Amino acid sequence: MGNSRSGALSKEILEELQLNTKFTEEELCTWYQSFLKECPSGRITRQEFESIYSKFFPDADPKAYAQHVFRSFDANSDGTLDFKEYVIALHMTTAGKPTQKLEWAFSLYDVDGNGAISKNEVLEIVMAIFKMINPEDVKHLPDDENTPEKRAEKIWAFFGKKDEDKLSEEEFIEGTLANKEILRLIQFEPQKVKEKIKEKKQ
Repeated sequence: MGNSRSGALSKEILEELQLNTKFTEEELCTWYQSFLKECPSGRITRQEFESIYSKFFPDADPKAYAQHVFRSFDANSDGTLDFKEYVIALHMTTAGKPTQKLEWAFSLYDVDGNGAISKNEVLEIVMAIFKMINPEDVKHLPDDENTPEKRAEKIWAFFGKKDEDKLSEEEFIEGTLANKEILRLIQFEPQKVKEKIKEKKQ
């Protein structure tokens, strides 16, 4: 709409985002200005999203992970994110409630979008996460989770699933809320993402 191109964020979107996220009006307006600088059209393509994401992780290769994050937040599957989708993405990955984060995590791991997660999908996301972990940090991981294959195996075992089984969203959320180990294994340290975002805002 006209608002997406103007310098001011529409009141409706501002109110909706304040209601649905923990960000302040000041934060949202600042981000909107920098969003428009990066994306004058008011929309981010997947390539632009990857480029923004890589600035948060200059020492890693976040491209594969960024592609999956983009897919999980492109709510209308039009191949772009508008400012609202972008802010909700930031909120869900850094400040959302545990169940919100897990609903998002489920959509991240459900690569083909069929409403269930397979072991191969878990491996695909874990491989993308490993590309973002510093090789030095990988050396310090426990032996049973220091490769993507081992970590995917460990996650699947925690859910008590056979190789060909599928995992529903309910099972995924309940299992992860009940077991902090699963939560640790499925995520890329969000604390680091939070720190990077704070650095960018200063």
